[in-house]
Amino acid sequence: MIDPSELSHLRRCVELATRALEVGDEPFGSVLVSGDGKVLAEDHNRVAGGDHTRHPEFELARWSAEHMTPEERAAATVYTSGEHCPMCAAAHAWVGLGRIVYATSSAQLVGWLAELDVPPAPVRPLPVNEVAPGVVVEGPVPELAGEVRELHRRFHAARRV
Repeated sequence: MIDPSELSHLRRCVELATRALEVGDEPFGSVLVSGDGKVLAEDHNRVAGGDHTRHPEFELARWSAEHMTPEERAAATVYTSGEHCPMCAAAHAWVGLGRIVYATSSAQLVGWLAELDVPPAPVRPLPVNEVAPGVVVEGPVPELAGEVRELHRRFHAARRV
């Protein structure tokens, strides 16, 4: 179970996902929090320019490798609006970050995108623990699903215009 402070980090992730949508990008946002609860870094998707590796979770993994000790990374938590894709789950595990808490799962996203007739992504959506079995993962958080779903609906509706 997540506590109220963790829910506030997830709400910030949804705000960052909204910001990504506002600048024409896919709606994903993430926050890196230290073991003592301090927000260290945050980001949103930046793939609209054509580099589809510019996911916020991947950026936070890179940031943590440059700015944190291995012990600090292991104690940290990444909060995110959507479950890590396989690329981001691998980056998370390779740099030794700790726990992941996500608002919505990859399975939820796949279902929503199918309802919207969006073609599947070029990479199979796998649960984090299929890619990084040693990472502690918590989610989804049902109270945020509707809001995140709506962001994805808006993004894909705008692409069809």
